[in-house]
Amino acid sequence: MTDQAVDTDGVQLSGRTPAECHFLGRTRELKELRADIERAGLNTLAGRKAPRARVLLIAGKPGSGRTALAEELVREVADRYDGGVLRARLSEPDGTPVPVERTARELLAALDLPSPPGAAEDELSEVLRAALADRRVVLLLDDAAGAEQVDALLPDTPECLVVAVAGGPLTGISDVRPCTIGGLDTKSALELLTRHTGSVRITVDPRAAEGLVEECRAQPAALRLAGGWLAARPKVAVADLAKQLHTDGTDGTPLSRLFRLVHASLPATAARILRLLSLAPAGLVDPHTASALAGCSIDGARTVLDDLVALGLLRAVESPLPQYEVPGALHPLLKAAGEAEDRPAELQLARARMLERTVRLLQSCRAITETDDPEGREKLQAMPRALRFPNPRAAADWLTVRRPALLAAARLAVADGELDTLARRLMSQLVRAMVAHYGTQAAAADLYGIHRLVLDVAERRNLPREKAAALLNLADVDAQTGRTAEALVRYRAALDAGREANDPYATGRAMESVGGAHLELGDFDRAADWFGRALAQRLARDERADAARLYGRIATAHTYASRYGEALRNWRAAVAGHRKNGDVGSQARALSELARVQEYAGRPAESLRTCQEAVEWARRAEDVRLQAALQLRLADTLEHLGDPAAARLHRGAAERMLGDELPESDPEPEHGANACEIRSTPAED
Repeated sequence: MTDQAVDTDGVQLSGRTPAECHFLGRTRELKELRADIERAGLNTLAGRKAPRARVLLIAGKPGSGRTALAEELVREVADRYDGGVLRARLSEPDGTPVPVERTARELLAALDLPSPPGAAEDELSEVLRAALADRRVVLLLDDAAGAEQVDALLPDTPECLVVAVAGGPLTGISDVRPCTIGGLDTKSALELLTRHTGSVRITVDPRAAEGLVEECRAQPAALRLAGGWLAARPKVAVADLAKQLHTDGTDGTPLSRLFRLVHASLPATAARILRLLSLAPAGLVDPHTASALAGCSIDGARTVLDDLVALGLLRAVESPLPQYEVPGALHPLLKAAGEAEDRPAELQLARARMLERTVRLLQSCRAITETDDPEGREKLQAMPRALRFPNPRAAADWLTVRRPALLAAARLAVADGELDTLARRLMSQLVRAMVAHYGTQAAAADLYGIHRLVLDVAERRNLPREKAAALLNLADVDAQTGRTAEALVRYRAALDAGREANDPYATGRAMESVGGAHLELGDFDRAADWFGRALAQRLARDERADAARLYGRIATAHTYASRYGEALRNWRAAVAGHRKNGDVGSQARALSELARVQEYAGRPAESLRTCQEAVEWARRAEDVRLQAALQLRLADTLEHLGDPAAARLHRGAAERMLGDELPESDPEPEHGANACEIRSTPAED
């Protein structure tokens, strides 16, 4: 099973033994940070209650061990906070700040709480603060690019603790005293080296070891590279490495000089894979990613990745699947080495191979859910074994574990600008895989972001059909989450794009959706007008089922405007259309609405007859709930006509049908802006 996309026998993560994970040094800093938690703030000294969470700031350069210090502090104090620990990284591997909107969504997801799809940054920040209002949590914000990012995420409760990691002070956040760190103390630095090299080489020549620590400026990242290099060469003395570093001069930081040394000593294949890892989305790598980037086998890539972990060039991530992380301090060095050693065309080809592999894995991830269909089974069997998942659960696990990297891959592919065809295919398959495994509603927030990326590509490449599809999908989510005015603007833009593409589906959907938005906004005249335009198109194309449905939507608009005559005429047309189409259930529902409008219009006798007819058609459609609702309607009408005995009979019939599930009242007709499914982008329709 090891040549499949998912190893179902589990994974032994290499390079992270308990001893290696043991924290070293920083005793003074930890003591100061713990004391700072209890320190009286400015508000307390002024006699006021602290309005927000206490913020601790750990400042230091990448590679200084600042994140490790933050994690150790969190580990020591976590038992004081019964709400648990939330973590978020606020910068991309290349240093680009992560939008607050995305971070807030990730934190809400970690709390198992939904986030409104398409919501703006301010709204999501408020939702997050509300979620943390009654919790005691530690919030670890790593690699903050600025005070604005941290401030937008601060809980409005002093019961929470925020530990921020940054390169320097976060000016703008009050009452924060940064804990600035440099290198380790000599004893801890030597112990870190000892973990890689063993104690003999350190104790044999302690002066050389101290010299090496000095050359590395006691920076943990540099010491790990030095230790990994020495561990791979058991016969090389520590003094030799210290001398070599000293001879190289002061060109660059200790970390960059050690990286050049380690990179130059790697076999050509491993060095190339290492450089290409700078292209990995979100800095997260799995064997498939490395294999595709380098054009080598999956097993070969896995071996190289484990070797790079042993050398301190990668970190193995705690995960149910094999996954690795490029240390943030090394990412710019990998990128610079790639630009120096590899031609731009080679880097672009590697990026294209990675995206193509991702597309095929997403296809396989979706195909495993369609094995009940002969065509689906055939597609799955046609895929190479290395890309197949053994079962739907394994595919879902892969999708969940790789989700951050997959979303980052889509963003990077769109930002690249030269791989738009691959980007479109990737986003199309990502949408389909998420819908297949999570469902449209559960994945709505991620899908909204993907459709915005689709729109970016469609506008850049002047693809009106894809632009229309993306706008419709985005507008549907806006409408479903109450942003009807924004949805209306997008529906109109989708209509223009659909007309430009000569796409009858998009134009028809957009016209109906514009009508739905006007209906939601209470503009019933415009709603009826736009539904009428959509109806004319459906009739011209002989799309009878949609035409019958649109007659009902027009009737609904007239009903809300109290134009009962127009409403009755259109409901009768809807009933006739559903009857011709043989849609018994829709015919019963249309008759039910016709009876309702007849009652509104002051025609109780006609309403009674229509309602009785609707009951019969609901019975044929085996729609028990509709039958019960109609029986209640009949009871109300009969009471209004002065026949309480007959009314009791119908009410009793409704009670027997549903028992405890008896509806409290007859439901109002659906009149939301839209009830349409998210449509896949047309890149791979």
